[in-house]
Amino acid sequence: MPARRPSGSFETLFQNDVIKEGRLVVVGRPRTNDDAVKERLVACASEMLATRPRESVTVRALAAAAETSTTAVYSLFGGKDGLIDEVRDRAVTGLFQDLSAVPTSADPLADLYALAVAYRRWASEHSHLYMVLFGGMQSFDPSGTVGTGDPIRPLLAAIDRALTASVLAGEATFIALSFWVTLHGLVALELTGALDTATAEATFRSTIHATLRGWTTPTVFRRLRQAGPTP
Repeated sequence: MPARRPSGSFETLFQNDVIKEGRLVVVGRPRTNDDAVKERLVACASEMLATRPRESVTVRALAAAAETSTTAVYSLFGGKDGLIDEVRDRAVTGLFQDLSAVPTSADPLADLYALAVAYRRWASEHSHLYMVLFGGMQSFDPSGTVGTGDPIRPLLAAIDRALTASVLAGEATFIALSFWVTLHGLVALELTGALDTATAEATFRSTIHATLRGWTTPTVFRRLRQAGPTP
């Protein structure tokens, strides 16, 4: 008895079946929305966005790099923009969580230095995500409204404590931007290989300390200068 032909349009049969040795064999569609595919797409998008302009990152290139279909990009993220949003959300969330995990102490300057250390460590461990946020290939607006999960919040909180304790003097936003500009410059040079490990370590320590000293009140500044190079 001849094999029963599956029902459905030719397009449906073509998409779901294969011809094997003259027989129609139903194999079904490959899964395109599992967690493994999602993580591969996020990882590939992170690497691409860290090294090239956004407009050059295509759905086809992302799918090929992740060894999946373009359909997966749409079914999992709604398209390229949704995938890029996922990458940026993960970067912001990851950095915020690491900075928020830094414990506070009675010494605001020590807390600020600890935040700088945590920032540098996260950037080193997640270099592609860091470059997506601050590497220059993508647009970034540091003047927007601070959200509840913004990585700047732990820094502003530490600066506010230092201002309240009369350890720092100045406007909190300007202090934060000065601190971040210095920190980002050091981290970016290290990530791009412009500084070797030993030089990066020594430069990081001395430069962050010097930046903090520059914003201290006169009394604290004199005390720190007398005590040595570290706050």
